[in-house]
Amino acid sequence: MSTDTERQRRWRLVLGGEADQSCCSLTGADLEMDQVLAALYAPDSEGSLQGGRRGGMGQSAPKVARWLGDIRKYFPSSVVHVMQKDALDRLGMREMLLQPEMLEAVQPDVHLVANLISLSGIIPAKTKDTARLVVRKVVDDLMLQLAEPMRTAVTGALNRAVRNRRPRLAEIDWNRTIRANLRHYQEDYKTIVPETLIGYGRKSQKSQRNIILCIDQSGSMAASVVYSSIFGAVMASLPAVKTQLVVFDTAVVDLTEKLDDPVELLFGTQLGGGTDINKAVGYCQGLITDPANTILILISDLIEGGVEKNLLQRTDELVQSGVQFITLLALSDQGAPSYDRAIAAKMSALGVPSFACTPDKFPSLMAAAIRKEDISLWAAKAELVTTRGV
Repeated sequence: MSTDTERQRRWRLVLGGEADQSCCSLTGADLEMDQVLAALYAPDSEGSLQGGRRGGMGQSAPKVARWLGDIRKYFPSSVVHVMQKDALDRLGMREMLLQPEMLEAVQPDVHLVANLISLSGIIPAKTKDTARLVVRKVVDDLMLQLAEPMRTAVTGALNRAVRNRRPRLAEIDWNRTIRANLRHYQEDYKTIVPETLIGYGRKSQKSQRNIILCIDQSGSMAASVVYSSIFGAVMASLPAVKTQLVVFDTAVVDLTEKLDDPVELLFGTQLGGGTDINKAVGYCQGLITDPANTILILISDLIEGGVEKNLLQRTDELVQSGVQFITLLALSDQGAPSYDRAIAAKMSALGVPSFACTPDKFPSLMAAAIRKEDISLWAAKAELVTTRGV
């Protein structure tokens, strides 16, 4: 196919049926693909998912189910996710999540899970089991991707946070031991005689770090809630770390006891509603018994509905007490977040770095926090833009 012909074909798919004369007519698979696109993006067309009108689903549910299958036939997963989200947002099709046959046809992803969680209070009983299966599939897939990097990063940081001079064989840090004993190199034997052994810190029977995840469950933070819940569940499985998880809107709910099951944890959240960050931070402040070994991660867009003055006062108290306080404006891969820049700058001035973080960077963030590194410097190295100095 020539370059000009391919260009016209692409423009025709972008512009729709009205471009038949100016571009070209479609046939075969291209025509079928165009019909799938028109069903979503041309709501007044004959094959529209809404039957030519916006509004309720009515008798069009079988058509939607077929469409959900067709988009996976013609488009890659990344595009499928975008089209599913557009179907929900543009055509008011959230009702498609309330039917089991619809859920079985949808390709699960983080955004779908967020929609299911936001609708959990109105999903009919016949659909709830299917909804849980969809959420379980996404959670299991994400656990496979994220659990091992998280465990490796946290365990490695804890083991290296403390050194001991009388290590057992399995605890020896060979790189540091060799560097410390280079002067004892024996030419005749071509080896080093280690006079001093340097080892990783022995595993403690008690928690070495207390980690509190404080998560804003307003609608704009939906993807962050999903990822935070999964990371929280992973960290809760590590004996050397005490993990607590708190979600909030205008009320505060402690979901720590549900950390052993991320699916139950997610269904325990209630996406949407207002935001009282001051109240949530105040609750977390009451959980802290060892400030010097506590890491508080506030995951919020900082759009405060509570008392800003009190929030900043609590922030200053926590930092002065020795708590390592970090604000994540988003924990997702959806691009630059929308947030309250003024409050972010004020918290940064108090010593609380604020930045967005993608899920793949979160394990190394936690490792840096456990090692008590300067998180602003870590964020700069990781090419995450902080609000310090704004």
